[in-house]
Amino acid sequence: MADFETDYLIIGAGAVGMAFADTLLDETDAHITFVDRHAKPGGHWNDAYSFVALHQPSAFYGVNSTQLGPQEKDTVGLNAGYYSLATGSEVCAYYESVMARRFLPSGRVSYFPLSDYLGDGKFESILTGKQTEVAIRKKTVDATYYGTSVPSTHTPKFETAEGVRMVPPNALPQLWQTPDAVPSQFVILGAGKTAMDVGVWLQQAGVDPADIVWVRPRDTWMLNRGKTQPGIEFFDDTIGGQADIMDALAKAEDADDLFARLEKSGVMLRLDLDVWPTMFHYPTISEGEVEILRKIENIVRMGHVRRIEPGRMIFDGGDTETADDALFIDCTATAVERRPVVPQFQGDLITLQMIRVPQPAFSAALTAFIEAHYDDDATKNSLGQPVPLPDGIDTYPRANLVNMMNQFQWSQRLELQEWMVKARLDGFGKTLFSVAPDDTEKQATLQRFRDNAQAAIANLPKLIAQETKEQVKADAA
Repeated sequence: MADFETDYLIIGAGAVGMAFADTLLDETDAHITFVDRHAKPGGHWNDAYSFVALHQPSAFYGVNSTQLGPQEKDTVGLNAGYYSLATGSEVCAYYESVMARRFLPSGRVSYFPLSDYLGDGKFESILTGKQTEVAIRKKTVDATYYGTSVPSTHTPKFETAEGVRMVPPNALPQLWQTPDAVPSQFVILGAGKTAMDVGVWLQQAGVDPADIVWVRPRDTWMLNRGKTQPGIEFFDDTIGGQADIMDALAKAEDADDLFARLEKSGVMLRLDLDVWPTMFHYPTISEGEVEILRKIENIVRMGHVRRIEPGRMIFDGGDTETADDALFIDCTATAVERRPVVPQFQGDLITLQMIRVPQPAFSAALTAFIEAHYDDDATKNSLGQPVPLPDGIDTYPRANLVNMMNQFQWSQRLELQEWMVKARLDGFGKTLFSVAPDDTEKQATLQRFRDNAQAAIANLPKLIAQETKEQVKADAA
């Protein structure tokens, strides 16, 4: 017999689950239950390194009902002139506040931290082993499908010999506690945003870039943060940048040509101008950060490390020496796993995925609105088609096509348009609707965007077909 009843059982109280529940509270009278392994809401933010911060403006993150951080521009630092980026501690405090001051006082939310979900409405306390069974009146909501992990919680895929000093980024700010063990060399493992954060942090903490080694199996393209700012004052960069993306998608002959065009327009950045990146996971960075990271000249490009020994790293294609006392910093965790897309709505199960990339919070909030206002799964899935997350640059066109198809579907529904205009998490929507009809310059930019988007739709199938050909070649090899 069930211990209690609920309408929606949400597995995971991280960014995605919280954003979904927030909109569901506003749009329905449903009762919601959270089950989560962490002691506090916020998901992987509880495990992140202390110097982590959002890499897109806070305006695009959190839950729809509650502002995250001050809506003001930074005046100092590498983000100066752009809207603020909430730090990891600010994000954790924000989610704790949303749970304590909005969700629980509503009387329609139950929250079970430090609990493992066992399936079939059952979960178990990690501390006591006590099992609880919930009768689910409507649906189970899986907010953990992407398997988000950070360096402090994942298991490296390489061997580490005895005597090697290996730490996650979390340990770096505590090195002062053992000054005798400060290394002569720092080795960053990984090419993603975490590795970039570490490279910047080390240098800002006083480490000479000559004492840093950076293992980058693949170089990555990065979004220019200057092209992702909310607000009408950034219209030319942000909306103009979106028009540039559509123009590149419309005219590109292949993936390399596409990213060359995006780089020329300033939308995309790369660290090494002599190396052509082959990876894209939507990292967003400022040009100031790029300038600092380019000071690290000792870059190892030998593929993925397989084994680390004192004074040596071993790769599939050879090995390279390191300092005997080198400190290896593991930044190889996959923040968002590239899993196959599945329908979000399948009977009594909702599997939350991104329906606009790279915006997980907005996607979850809009999915909750769709759940609340439409009856059948076919309609819901047509309005919330998951975007296949790109890995290599050849998969970027497919993600854009699904993004654009979803946007078109939303534009055909007045109720969705009205919700999006008011939605805090949809920063670009407010910018678009704030353009005055007689502002000829901005209206011309909007028309350029619309014209380029139509041409992009016509060209994208050709780019996607090339992705398929490349995959066939790779499988054959």
